[in-house]
Amino acid sequence: MDTPISEDGRAGRWLLSAALLALSWLPRTVLAVGWILVCLHFDQVAGAACVVAFVTVRAVRAVGRRGPLPGRALNPDDEPELAALVRDVAERVGFGEPLLVRVVPGVEASLGRVRVGRTDTRVLLLGLPLLRALTAAELASVVAHELAHERHVGDRGVVLLRFARAWTADGLEGRFRPTAPLAGPLLRASQPQMWRAETAADADAARVAGTEATAGALRRTALLHTVLDNLGESWLDRLAEDGRRPEDVYDALDAALADPHVAHRAARAVAEADLLHPDPYATSDHPPLERRLAALPHHTGTPYGDTPVPLRTAAAVEAWCARALAHGEERPGTPASDTDALRPVRLLELPDDDLRELGGSPLSPALCRATGRDTPAEAVSAALDAIADGTWTALARALEPSLRHAPAAARAPIARTVVAAAVGHTLADVLLAAGLTPAGRWTRTVLLTPDGRPIDLYERAATALDDGDPGPLRALLTTTGPKETAV
Repeated sequence: MDTPISEDGRAGRWLLSAALLALSWLPRTVLAVGWILVCLHFDQVAGAACVVAFVTVRAVRAVGRRGPLPGRALNPDDEPELAALVRDVAERVGFGEPLLVRVVPGVEASLGRVRVGRTDTRVLLLGLPLLRALTAAELASVVAHELAHERHVGDRGVVLLRFARAWTADGLEGRFRPTAPLAGPLLRASQPQMWRAETAADADAARVAGTEATAGALRRTALLHTVLDNLGESWLDRLAEDGRRPEDVYDALDAALADPHVAHRAARAVAEADLLHPDPYATSDHPPLERRLAALPHHTGTPYGDTPVPLRTAAAVEAWCARALAHGEERPGTPASDTDALRPVRLLELPDDDLRELGGSPLSPALCRATGRDTPAEAVSAALDAIADGTWTALARALEPSLRHAPAAARAPIARTVVAAAVGHTLADVLLAAGLTPAGRWTRTVLLTPDGRPIDLYERAATALDDGDPGPLRALLTTTGPKETAV
């Protein structure tokens, strides 16, 4: 079994934490002190007011982080099967603290500390997609992983280091990143400790639930996260623009993931996660999926089931989570907002054409503007020329002007995604106008050729960018000969 991270390197963790916190606070402190000194120079009363305001804002922000618990309670009396599984896993891991279990709408699992009355209590958050999709054995591995973190990252030095890394990472998200040259090396130096904590918790999960179940949970969680982040978020955003919200979003996600084309696309996205979502400053606390899978020790399974744990209050839980997901409200008692007026709609009852439209943004007009062409076919042809002569990164900046503000190491991967999406979606418009048909009801960029073969235009565009060869895409474009009007 892996050595807990808290048993060695304590001095190094404290030093790294101090350096990260000092670095992340430096720009804010310098600006605040400078402004206060200016105020004091011209008006002592105004200067004193600035000092009070600065301290008050910091205090309010600190207090503001505390509030109602996220999610919705899953009471043991209401969910005895889930409660029994959590208790059994806690016993096997050696976790003896009071524990609350709450459900949240996203694909996540985490363990936090709260104070209930005068008792320190841990809160285990479990995402509804995990409760719906994972087998009991896979769910047991997820619970074991989170509870095992108490032993592997429970040391105060590790907790502080994790907080310092998160605080520093927040300061690297905007356009202005003055601390990046120093923050990057510090984050890279501290990242291996976070990764060791994750693989140690994975090892405990495998010991409790078995290696096969732990690997299955890691893979399925990554797939669910990818589908919700891409397809699900697109549904929510596009429907919200029209004043609607999906009340069967989880059933629709299950149905979409059962589609072989969506599953293939999601699996490829998971495999390319490091390319699609680069981590130039080493801010991620989790190792890549394949690295985690390779590090799992071998353990046979324990007596957990191979079907999901039944939720007796499933209907109420799913209704609450669907509403919270659509409204962005994960805390009970959140004040009502304009989103309360969103009209419920059932995705699975919509026409196929509407579902495909909801699954992606209309990118043909954007590509036409970026290339200066009048029709989608002309815009695709110009984009293919840019791929052939290597100028497609300039096209990416025209499509996504904010790209110029991304970290240098992340620009090329993001540009690849931007151009592949624009070319894939626009070429789909051209081919659909030429008479080709969609291969399914969930995505517009997977079409059927006249001989019945599916073709994923986004993947073809990504491959063309990687190889620098747009020939196969150009052949598709030139053999259709559609009649188009200007966009």
